[in-house]
Amino acid sequence: MANFEREITHCINRFFTHRQIHGFAYRLKQSKFNTQYVDVLVDSLDPRYYLAIECKSISGKKIYFSQHFHFDKNNVHQIDAISEFIRKTGRRGFLAVEFRFGAGRAKEAYLMPWDTVLGYYGNVPGISLDDFRLCCALDRSGEEYDLPGLDTNQYPLSPPTDGEV
Repeated sequence: MANFEREITHCINRFFTHRQIHGFAYRLKQSKFNTQYVDVLVDSLDPRYYLAIECKSISGKKIYFSQHFHFDKNNVHQIDAISEFIRKTGRRGFLAVEFRFGAGRAKEAYLMPWDTVLGYYGNVPGISLDDFRLCCALDRSGEEYDLPGLDTNQYPLSPPTDGEV
């Protein structure tokens, strides 16, 4: 899991570097005594890139709310805690999921807007790989992920400005 969080962080920072956009993605250290609301924070003066990203790396073709998300010590579900964090901070939320299929098979990773995640939460047990394929795919180049959707206006943040094209 920590590797996927690191890969997402590097992926977003490469995007900023290649586009010459002021922004920075960083991982939050997980600690036994501190609450970690999300895995990756992205800071930017541009509100399109002021983000909170929860990362999950799973084997299989579906992420389940009961299996892949936890309840905290106060019995608050992780989805609810992240939603509250996003609301309080004004960040745009995303769920990044890496689907692993075993040795010799390519991984797939996607970014789903948090509002879309909330549309599933409470209505279905989980979100399928096919549902994630409707969102922003992260292309794999060697051992790195890339955000090609930003270049093709398919990314769920917003289309690039004239200066970014």
